[in-house]
Amino acid sequence: MKTQIFCLVFLFISVAQGLNPKCDTQDHGSTLQVFHIYSQCSPFKPSKPLSWEEDMLSMLAKDQARLQYLSSLVAGKSVVPVASGRQIVQSPTYIVRAKIGTPPQTMLMAMDTSNDAAWIPCNGCIGCSSKVFNSAKSTTFNTLGCHAAQCKQVPNPTCGGSACVFNMTYGTSSIAGNLSRDTVVLATDPIPSYTFGCLQKTTGKSVPQQGLLGLGRGPLSLLSQTQHLYKSTFSYCLPSFRSPNFSGSLRLGPKGQPIRIKYTQLLKNPRRSSLYFVNLIGIRVGRRVVDIPPKALAFNPTTGAGTIFDSGTVFTRLVEPAYVAVRNAFRRRVKVANVTSLGGFDTCYTVPIVAPTITFMFTGMNVTLPQENLLIHSTAGSITCLAMASAPDNVNSVLNVIANMQQQNHRVLFDVPNSRLGVARERCT
Repeated sequence: MKTQIFCLVFLFISVAQGLNPKCDTQDHGSTLQVFHIYSQCSPFKPSKPLSWEEDMLSMLAKDQARLQYLSSLVAGKSVVPVASGRQIVQSPTYIVRAKIGTPPQTMLMAMDTSNDAAWIPCNGCIGCSSKVFNSAKSTTFNTLGCHAAQCKQVPNPTCGGSACVFNMTYGTSSIAGNLSRDTVVLATDPIPSYTFGCLQKTTGKSVPQQGLLGLGRGPLSLLSQTQHLYKSTFSYCLPSFRSPNFSGSLRLGPKGQPIRIKYTQLLKNPRRSSLYFVNLIGIRVGRRVVDIPPKALAFNPTTGAGTIFDSGTVFTRLVEPAYVAVRNAFRRRVKVANVTSLGGFDTCYTVPIVAPTITFMFTGMNVTLPQENLLIHSTAGSITCLAMASAPDNVNSVLNVIANMQQQNHRVLFDVPNSRLGVARERCT
């Protein structure tokens, strides 16, 4: 038996407006008229019959619009494209587009999970690049005075004039700027009265050319200034440093974050309160756990020692006892006698190799890295090196850093309200 399916469309039609006499077969006391969608009287009937092809294309277009709408409910305004700064602004950091001021001026700002305050080069800056934010052209720009509460939250504030001026070091560089406020737009989310540093002077070469977006845990970070909007939650997927496009993503807020992801606990370290500490309990090369002195991995809130995830450091650094143990285990697995050096990399090869995996073992979570996260190759491809190094011994206390080379093509989720960090494999190159 064939089953016929009819689509009924219900319309409220005022009788007073008049109906087609041929169609007005219902009781005039009712304002409800029922028609089949393709009946002679239906107001939805096309004036000209559609061909099968036109009908299919029309439905396809409506489906596309529907899918875009459904996507906006999940991700929508909270996803910011991420690119390798190496390919676009010749910087080793990862960058996002930010629109600042009214009317907006676009700056390519470096993402940094180990810094709090954002800062950008402004007009008149000495030592800055040619691309600067012209604060005079923004109708929503304000300079904060010494009385502002934020002035106590920046490093080394001074109040020689009406503006709150701060000074700080970044890498091997130093910067000075006025504490300021303006509208910042990430993706399509406007953040009014965002506090940042308007740079007036820089020295050195390690300052990101078009500014920095602080994703740390301090009071002036993006997380703190947008708690109402993003609930102190974000994740990112960093594309390969060779990728020329904005194919990565910074996903802000709890919506749309991955469900299938393993977590480890975020730890608080008062000596370095802005950093994202985790408990690294071991490292495996291939299938074998490397023998590392426990002190080299131990978290110590008194000294500030431990392990962090950092988006601004390029290559993973391990304190010397841990690095030497991992390096030696790696060399044994590769089984190539001729090991050479290249700059700060001491485990390089001039012949093709098959590298073992390296697994970082955290409390509750293991992260296994394939070759693409472990090896760097010279431009000509004649030299291959292990993309890790020993941490410098001139820091205040031992610190292991899981850097962006090892994070590439992974979704790294920072869930501060629940004190956890998650990692899942994700291609975004």
